[in-house]
Amino acid sequence: MLSSARCANSHGSRLAHFAPRNYLRRDTEIRRNPPAMPLVMTIYGLLQSLLTLYMFAFIISAILSWLVAFNVINTQNRFVYMVGDFLYRITEPLLRPIRGILPDLGGIDIAPIFAIIAIILVRDGVLPTVFKQLLG
Repeated sequence: MLSSARCANSHGSRLAHFAPRNYLRRDTEIRRNPPAMPLVMTIYGLLQSLLTLYMFAFIISAILSWLVAFNVINTQNRFVYMVGDFLYRITEPLLRPIRGILPDLGGIDIAPIFAIIAIILVRDGVLPTVFKQLLG
């Protein structure tokens, strides 16, 4: 009877001893790897990719405008017109306010340069900081 009481006490003390550790271990694992982390990382990657594509849209739009200005390609071509119109529609909402702020430099439009710099700052500076705060 003494040995069974000793076993019960040692068994009971072992459970009491390990229960808080298991709980704490599980709690720290949840803090390190929250259940929503894959979703947050997917959204982060998607936003980063979209900002990169938007930056390339500005570069392609600038190159296309030069090619049209020097009559290398003709906007009478339906495909060229559709591509140019699409690029104008997606880049102009960001370029219009920047052009309003910048001084007139004659025939040189430097608004796309400032737009690309702003996109890079958001993509590489603001976005990682926000998502680090979300993940804790």
